Amino acid sequence: MANLNKTSGKALRAEVAGAGFAGLTAAIALRQNGWDVTLHEKDSELRAFGAGIYLWHNGLRVLEGVDALEDVLEGSHTPPTYETWMHNKSVSKETFNGLPWRVMTRSHLHNALVKRARDVGVNMRVNSEAVSADPEGRLTLNSGEVIEADLIVGADGVGSKVRDSIGFEQDRWVSTDGIIRLIVPRMKKELGDGEWDNTIDMWNFEPRVQRILYSPCNENELYLGLMAPAADPRGSKVPLDLEVWVEMFPFLEPCLAEAAKLETARYDKYATTKLDSWVRGKVALVGDSAHAMCPALAQGAGCAMVNAFSLAQDLAEQSSVEDALVSWEKRIRPITDNTQALSGEYAANRSLSKGNMFTTAALQAARYDPIRRVYSWPQ
Repeated sequence: MANLNKTSGKALRAEVAGAGFAGLTAAIALRQNGWDVTLHEKDSELRAFGAGIYLWHNGLRVLEGVDALEDVLEGSHTPPTYETWMHNKSVSKETFNGLPWRVMTRSHLHNALVKRARDVGVNMRVNSEAVSADPEGRLTLNSGEVIEADLIVGADGVGSKVRDSIGFEQDRWVSTDGIIRLIVPRMKKELGDGEWDNTIDMWNFEPRVQRILYSPCNENELYLGLMAPAADPRGSKVPLDLEVWVEMFPFLEPCLAEAAKLETARYDKYATTKLDSWVRGKVALVGDSAHAMCPALAQGAGCAMVNAFSLAQDLAEQSSVEDALVSWEKRIRPITDNTQALSGEYAANRSLSKGNMFTTAALQAARYDPIRRVYSWPQ
């Protein structure tokens, strides 16, 4: 099929709303395929929000495809195992049959993508918020400026104004649990003996429901995800209620003491968004604007990046933007839908507490290779 940029005789123009992982990936991949790309960020600077992040084989292959993998591997960490504890006793250790995975700070990943976007010539505008779009290819900014484009990518998050201005039908629901995500010093020496290079998923159901996902990002930084029901005022309190967490996880007191100092801590309930479609005319939605999901399978960012990268692939293979977007959604959406549904089920049932829950189905998205468009590492 014809490459759009080659058949048109000029570089096509893409406007990308939102400079998170999905928006940056889409911008880089499109630019690598010859598009003129402008990335709009509503804040005054390009920076990552949140704490830590997991990337699996699918996300790492995207990084390879946009030539940012080397920067991300340096300063991130692959734990020897993913270990699950119940009531402070190990119940499973999973290594995923050699499937690549990586833990890092969100800022580390974001910085690498921003650097790559600059290197390939993406035009990045801060203080530039997209407030509406239409399927004909017009993007309206908060300044009142209206931009004509061949493609608009809505990567502006769960509260997407691109999405809502067009009127995509959506279902949204929130689970009973939520999480406090923090980056603290490793404190490995203070923790004493133990396999503290592992990811350790620590669950307790008595005397209250509390979970800590302990995730080393590198030699110096530790990502902590502290889960508690929204109905628990002490478990969901921010800044952290140190006493209630140390009572359940006394061996982590050095790290929890550091976490309790963080005034910027935030408690977020697990949320899911499912749309009738991800495309309308010349508009495509990627990331949380299209498919926010519970974090149980750690695939929110991975699916977002795969979908953004795949969008550029399909646009390089079709003779019209509209046809490419329809083809893209049909090709790539089932993986995300399956992952979103299972992740929501796992979160609702707290299934990961059982251990050994990263089944073939649970790793469907993780095993996908978006460059070769095949599944790797069958279980």
